[in-house]
Amino acid sequence: MLVAAAVCPCPPLLVPEVAAGAAPELDGARTACTDALGVLAASRPDLLIVIGPAGPAGRGTHPEGATGGFQEFGVDLGVRLGRDVGSAAVAERPLAPSLAVGAWLLARTGWAGTPVEALGVGEPLETARCTEAGRALADRADRVALLVMGDGSACRTVKSPGYLDERAAGFDAEASRALGAADTGALIALDEALAYELKAAGRAPWQVLAGAAEGAGLDGRLLYDDAPYGVGYMVAAWA
Repeated sequence: MLVAAAVCPCPPLLVPEVAAGAAPELDGARTACTDALGVLAASRPDLLIVIGPAGPAGRGTHPEGATGGFQEFGVDLGVRLGRDVGSAAVAERPLAPSLAVGAWLLARTGWAGTPVEALGVGEPLETARCTEAGRALADRADRVALLVMGDGSACRTVKSPGYLDERAAGFDAEASRALGAADTGALIALDEALAYELKAAGRAPWQVLAGAAEGAGLDGRLLYDDAPYGVGYMVAAWA
């Protein structure tokens, strides 16, 4: 059963070494992420699962001890998902960047003890399959917590990665409202096609969360909502 969730943005710029001189611009987001992970720790889960958008090579499950890094962003920094379990299986596939950011957040906050796994989700994954995956995750243990990585639209301004789309602000406003209210129905209702057009990488992970949280009776709190680089970044905690 799902007992808690933290929703965080997943830009590699969240890692100060990657952001370099621009690092202070996301200090507020980092602080909010730390607060959200504190909610996860307080829930004392039996299993923590990190969920994030991933390309074809990074989709599917990753065991505890899986590794990733930020070398493709010009920084020689590696991360590990949870503990080093010493299994050869963990080296099969590197973590997708979104999951690597999640692993970095866990290491930064000193997460320890609870087993950790990860799931990379394709951005175009249909809503029904997202919610089905979420229900399956919630059944993995008596007390499951999720760290859900994902960004809102990348079309908020003319300098955004996807340029300006007038629909982006409205999409992000509804997504942030739903995340802050733990409104699973509203998350499930997010338009797949529109999210894809707006380059909202968080849509599929958020809908996995919605499936996992159905019937769990969790309350939500929005901790951060901004678009410093023309991309919607939201942080929320559910408990």
